[in-house]
Amino acid sequence: MIAAIIAAAGSGERFGASIPKALIQLGDRTLLEHAVASISAVADQIVVTAPSGYEEQIKSLVGDDITVVTGGATRSESVRAGLAAIKGADFVLVHDAARCLASVDLAKRVVASLQGGAVAVVPVLPVVDTLQQVDAAGNVVAAVDRAQLRRVQTPQGFTYSVLQEVHQGAQDATDDSTLALNAGHAVQTVLGEERALKITTPSDLATALTFLGDATTFTTGVGVDAHAFAEGRQLWLAGLHWPDEVGVEGHSDGDVASHAICDALFAATGLGDLGSNFGTSRPEYAGASGITLLKETLAIINRGGYSISHVSVQIIGNRPRIGARRAEAIATLSAALGGADVAILATTTDGMGLTGEGKGIAAIASALVIKR
Repeated sequence: MIAAIIAAAGSGERFGASIPKALIQLGDRTLLEHAVASISAVADQIVVTAPSGYEEQIKSLVGDDITVVTGGATRSESVRAGLAAIKGADFVLVHDAARCLASVDLAKRVVASLQGGAVAVVPVLPVVDTLQQVDAAGNVVAAVDRAQLRRVQTPQGFTYSVLQEVHQGAQDATDDSTLALNAGHAVQTVLGEERALKITTPSDLATALTFLGDATTFTTGVGVDAHAFAEGRQLWLAGLHWPDEVGVEGHSDGDVASHAICDALFAATGLGDLGSNFGTSRPEYAGASGITLLKETLAIINRGGYSISHVSVQIIGNRPRIGARRAEAIATLSAALGGADVAILATTTDGMGLTGEGKGIAAIASALVIKR
């Protein structure tokens, strides 16, 4: 039996994302969904290691046939958590969700090497750049011969017994082939592929998109919303209830952040606007929450062939103070938008206009969407 562990517990900090990196959209799917699609063609059992707090969201993405466990603080700890959930496997593939475009053929090459007698297998590519060694001051001290150097990728493959052995201790490494090598095992190489690049930064994501074909294009949109405060109304903002604040006027709940995001998404896709989709001519949306409108907007743009890459919203007003609940608001909006990357900023207008005079609140949003 062939099992696979997909390491998906990374925070996405280097990417600059507010959600785990595995949940970032690449085309019409998350990085994790791409990774699962290729590995599932060769693996009989798949275990995904999830960041703490995201287990249920990841379960909803990958389905009931895949085991989801909570990952650790390091990659090695996450692999050990995944390994503990595997029983009865002959071979185990260890794959990074960040290398989500690794092909089925690459996974098959790793498996074939294991079936041919190797105990540890790693995909590699030649180093094509000139390499030089530098000292602490940044001065070049020597040229490095690149002839015997290779770039290491995943999925990596191991016999179950070897992977169990090398993870018996608490040692950490950036990949599992290093642990196998340090334990004295022979590590066989197979030819890797450029599409198995590791997505660490936004520029890597742009490179990865080129492997999805010419059908993928980006479009952007901007949305604005503003409402005056109204006594007797509850304040909803960025998907959250602010119980100690005065609410605003509006056909729905008056959530200016959510409404601005909806309009930004409609602007980016050309699928109408907030008024045409949810306005006063649609009485069923009277009093609707901003979260409801965001979910409906997501469904509309998905049907139109679009997915969300990133959303940013700037809230403008003297109150409420956003900072203390920023993380909660980001998580709420992201969940409503199917796990999309969301950023929230807040500012004032130094006493000028509707918001500066404390008479209301406004928001400006931008959206980056992908046309499938």
